[in-house]
Amino acid sequence: MISLSDDQLLRYARNILLPEVDVAGQARLLASHVAVIGVGGLGSPVVQYLAAAGIGQLSLVDDDLVEVTNLQRQIIHDTTQLGVAKVTSAEDYIHRLNPEVQVTAYAERLTAVNCAAMLANVDLVVIGTDNFASRYLVNAFCRREQIPLVSGAAIGTSGQVSSFDFARHASPCFECLYPQGQDEHLSCASAGVLGPVVGTIGSIMALETIKILLNLGRPLFGRLLSWDAREMDWQTFNHARAIDCPSCHETPV
Repeated sequence: MISLSDDQLLRYARNILLPEVDVAGQARLLASHVAVIGVGGLGSPVVQYLAAAGIGQLSLVDDDLVEVTNLQRQIIHDTTQLGVAKVTSAEDYIHRLNPEVQVTAYAERLTAVNCAAMLANVDLVVIGTDNFASRYLVNAFCRREQIPLVSGAAIGTSGQVSSFDFARHASPCFECLYPQGQDEHLSCASAGVLGPVVGTIGSIMALETIKILLNLGRPLFGRLLSWDAREMDWQTFNHARAIDCPSCHETPV
């Protein structure tokens, strides 16, 4: 177990005061490696809270550049970063917030060719991109490697979060929940989204990540959390492994 310095005991004191975390839990966070796929609207609060919580190593994957239209919701970026790779902007933000966090930035799109290299040795993957091809790719990789996955989405005034425990026998996967060919092909660029909606959903994704790493409480395994921000209505739906899911069929548990 990592031994915490006096500075770390002070920085993470509010985490450590929680009986569910304590010094041992904080040491576990400091030893953890999390990959964040997409550092935009959802990835912004994920990166903020994971870096602040003391996740020891973050791998960031995003091939986009910061644009002025991003700044309404992607709050780790600012006007001084326009035209800069989002992962570079995110890395700069993390280093200002918590210089102890080790960051590996990949300014390229995740593909079947580079997926294994980018996600090597991670303890958990968080994904919040508009690209469903990347989601299915990450889902298949995490299922094969038995790496937990936290997935979130937000559009308009609504959002959803679910987590997947691929070390658990008969765990459903992302493709069980969202079969290929049935996604709606919507994005924030085409449909719009309110900034606080992605902020809220991204914060929940960060919380799920910390809970899973600490084995804390009840993560959203086998459950989909859905939020209608207009009505301030939260609902949770159970979901199970689909018997006809091709991803599960290819990687049996």
